[in-house]
Amino acid sequence: MKSGSTPIVLHRRIPIVTTDTLGAEPVHHGSVVHASAVSGANVLRDLREAITNTIGGKMVRYETLLNATIERALDTLEENAVSAGYDAVVGLRVSHPAITDGAIEVVVVGTGVWRQSRTPADPTSPAAR
Repeated sequence: MKSGSTPIVLHRRIPIVTTDTLGAEPVHHGSVVHASAVSGANVLRDLREAITNTIGGKMVRYETLLNATIERALDTLEENAVSAGYDAVVGLRVSHPAITDGAIEVVVVGTGVWRQSRTPADPTSPAAR
C-alpha cells in the first residue's frame, strides 16, 4: 500500500491494518505472524452453487462460507499475535489459494509490532514479548 493511503482497520482486540505502519505512531517491527483456516463445502451446497453458476447469479452460500473462513483465519491471526505479545499486526495480506475441490482455504499474514511506548530497548528480547 502506498504511503498516505487509507488503511483498512479491522476492529478487534488489537489493531490489524493493511498499511505497514500504525499511522504516525512509532512502532518496533517483530516477526511474521500468520494463520490459516480451511472450510469444506458440503455436497448439497456444491450442487446448489453449481446450478447458480450455470444459470447465473450470486453464489450466496459460497460467499457466506468464504466470509466465515476469513473471519476464522483473522481470529487465529489475532490470537497468535496476542500470544506472541504484539500490540498490533501491520501489513495484513489475505490470500485464498486453492487446496482441493470443494474446500476454501484462507491464509492471512502480517508483521507483529510493538508500540514504541511499551517496547524495551531491544524489541527482539524475550522481555519484549
